[in-house]
Amino acid sequence: MPDVKLTLISHHLCPYVQRAAIALAEKGVPFERRYVDLAAKPDWFLAISPLGKVPLLIVKSDDGTDAVLFESAVICEYLEETQPGAPLHPTDPLARARLRGWMEFGSSILSDLWGFETAKDAAAYEAKRRVLADKFVRVEAGLGDGPFFVGEAFSLVDAVFAPIFRYFDVFDTITPTGLFDALPRVRAWRNALAERPSVREAAADDYADRLNVFLKNHDAWLLKAAA
Repeated sequence: MPDVKLTLISHHLCPYVQRAAIALAEKGVPFERRYVDLAAKPDWFLAISPLGKVPLLIVKSDDGTDAVLFESAVICEYLEETQPGAPLHPTDPLARARLRGWMEFGSSILSDLWGFETAKDAAAYEAKRRVLADKFVRVEAGLGDGPFFVGEAFSLVDAVFAPIFRYFDVFDTITPTGLFDALPRVRAWRNALAERPSVREAAADDYADRLNVFLKNHDAWLLKAAA
């Protein structure tokens, strides 16, 4: 394929941006990062983002043409298909389809996480905590011997779940959630992902500070429970 210049349009807290950044790093692809304020979306961003969301990947070819990809799954699949690097999907179609299913499962956990972190009272918080607990029990059953989801090879499922665990790296400094206490495989996987350079570098150094501000702005029960 022709030489391309890649720009990842980002938000500091977005987990979907992080999974794209992880995939780019794992592929060893140089890219630029440009942040937008989703509370005050600039016109240039709205003009190129059909859903008004991040991430976007701007692909500038050496012939001067630009293409804009939206949705993290699409971006990750594009990188897998076009960049040499280490494969992030298995070659077997059945194994690949299975992992895509777990990627969708990870996205469903992110949807539940939104309700968990923005819950404003104990009842809503506990209800979402139970939903998350049930889902992570399923993850525990789906994991093998590690260190990653499919064993020794890092895959796009790992890129999906690493930003999920990053939330809990912050939550755990506020108050224990207990979600992983009885899940040894999940805990080991979480620890292995935390050590991965691509995962560490996917979020800015001030991620925890920004997430704490987000929680305060949403009057999160998580903070009240720790008081």
